[in-house]
Amino acid sequence: MHIAMIAAENGALVGGKVGGIGDVIRDVPIALAQLGHQVSVITPGYQSLAKRNDSALLGALEVSFCGKTETVAIFCVEKTTPVAGKGARKKPPSIVKHYILEHPLFASCGEGAIYCNDQNGPFATDAHKFALFCIAVCQGLIEGRFDKVDVMHLHDWHAALVALLRRYMPAYRDLRAMPAVYTIHNLSLQGVRPLSGHHSSLHHWYPNLAPDLTLIQDPVHWDCVNLMRAGINLSDRVHAVSPNYATEILIPTDHAHGFIGGEGLERDLQSLEADGKLLGILNGCDYHKEPAPHRSRAQLLDLIERSLLAWVGDRHYVPAAHFHAQLRVAQWRRRRKPVSATLSSVGRVTGQKARLLMELVSDGQGGEVCALDKLLADLGDGVFIMLGSGDEFYEHFFTAAMTRHDNFLFLQGFSEDLADALYAAGDLFLMPSSFEPCGISQMLAMRAGTPCIVHEVGGLKDTVENGVNGFSFRGDTPREQAQNMLDTVSLACASTAKPAIWLNLRRNASSARFSWEEAVLQYLDLLYSPLLGTES
Repeated sequence: MHIAMIAAENGALVGGKVGGIGDVIRDVPIALAQLGHQVSVITPGYQSLAKRNDSALLGALEVSFCGKTETVAIFCVEKTTPVAGKGARKKPPSIVKHYILEHPLFASCGEGAIYCNDQNGPFATDAHKFALFCIAVCQGLIEGRFDKVDVMHLHDWHAALVALLRRYMPAYRDLRAMPAVYTIHNLSLQGVRPLSGHHSSLHHWYPNLAPDLTLIQDPVHWDCVNLMRAGINLSDRVHAVSPNYATEILIPTDHAHGFIGGEGLERDLQSLEADGKLLGILNGCDYHKEPAPHRSRAQLLDLIERSLLAWVGDRHYVPAAHFHAQLRVAQWRRRRKPVSATLSSVGRVTGQKARLLMELVSDGQGGEVCALDKLLADLGDGVFIMLGSGDEFYEHFFTAAMTRHDNFLFLQGFSEDLADALYAAGDLFLMPSSFEPCGISQMLAMRAGTPCIVHEVGGLKDTVENGVNGFSFRGDTPREQAQNMLDTVSLACASTAKPAIWLNLRRNASSARFSWEEAVLQYLDLLYSPLLGTES
């Protein structure tokens, strides 16, 4: 069959990835193609991807957007992948076609910027450009520009308007015969915009559209469209990226108890689940790539220093985080005392990933202190290295913590080489997410043989087994979760001094497998084939 993946990110292209969606859109097409299926990936180019990748111009589409005719260019990048399975040697390699749609609007926040830190209201700039992208995708599908597609697979709110246009715009009526699968990567980001009265609103994008508002309105703001809700209600199958997350999102969010669930959309999801249309399939990890080699302490510091220099190379000023990180690296080079344990963390610096580290806990002396300060004090001769960037508020919090604690290094940025090195270099990997639809960092750390300490939520619960291949914690309130996290870190650090227990944990972590090959078989059996009335 021919599956068209439609998404905001594509990690198979240089410059096409920000987070986990990019990883999925890189790996799933390869796994499907290796089973003999035809796969196309369609993404915006952000006025960058067509130039940075070896692309060919195929032509252009004309679409009606905001009452005007816009021209969107189509580029294509072809990547070959060998076919797996019986008789693979006799079969030619499969080709995954990566279609890049280009228009100046896709670079609203600068060339190559996939998402915007918006000053015009929540999601305003991003929703506006993705609204143009989605109607261009529909036009390309209806014109047959991407070959004959059997199933369209839409990813997160950025692609949800394809489902809405397919259902309600007369020009794309024929697309209703093409089944649509919708994947929820992060239910907490929903793409809520006004129905009208704003340049970035549903009525402004598509003036003649007359949808059923009961299926697409935001549950709280009834004068707004909720694009995540539109994707959920207007697609034929809905897929969450782990089995446990698919269960969690059926339950209302309860912030007082530190539980992130359906985020207002639980009733829609409960209805889908009752009809057998909501499936939880765990994302995978690439095990064909060899983990990074173990680096000595000096080699790791060298790599960190090179990364810091690269990050400041094209800046007019040195961010405070980089300045203090450089001082910390120099300090650690002079350190002669052995490190009792190295704790590492890699991920986006956002509330989702970092909120528990800010939670107030008892300092043991009748007062309160934030969980990160207590963790670093308890770590003693151990060190904690954190890599990531994101929300400015949390970046500042971690930078300030670095000035208070000699055993903490915060690296405000991202480098694939440095991330791979940290997955392998740490004794323990910390992932205290308040919620986690699936998570990839814990899989990459486990692949490198590093046991993880995780909050028992979402895909973290599906991948880390407490006391077997890592450590997990939970709690009924954010404060209790933070305290249990600290207790679990102490227990895990103590385990590193017990050779038999520690070796077994590392072996179990490195032997755990969450393969894309297994995941895509479930895609075929549960998502695609039932919609086509065929067997995979």
